[in-house]
Amino acid sequence: MLGVSTDTVRRWADSERLVTERTAGGQRRVDGRELARFAVEMAESPDDHSRSVSARNRFPGLVTKVTRDRVMAQVEIQAGPHRVVSLISSEAVDDLGLEPGVRAVASIKATNVIIERPE
Repeated sequence: MLGVSTDTVRRWADSERLVTERTAGGQRRVDGRELARFAVEMAESPDDHSRSVSARNRFPGLVTKVTRDRVMAQVEIQAGPHRVVSLISSEAVDDLGLEPGVRAVASIKATNVIIERPE
């Protein structure tokens, strides 16, 4: 639910950053209210470097176009010679302050990559 490994949760519990309790069998358990409190704390501290991104394909670039409706948005980024297009929520566009001229990084993690040969 937090987007991290079990080992990370264990380290947070050991450092008392995340409150847990032990079950009769010795496993750690996190109360739902504690998990909600912790999730909000994590979201409010964007400089928390304990979270990492596993995507290795990162394309820093410049937002060139944002096309949006009430729910979804299409964001285009020019990253060097590469044009990257992403479909994200309009809420995410607002939260990130995305508009033409803003620097952004497109992080791509795909389970299926198609390769073609140019003619």
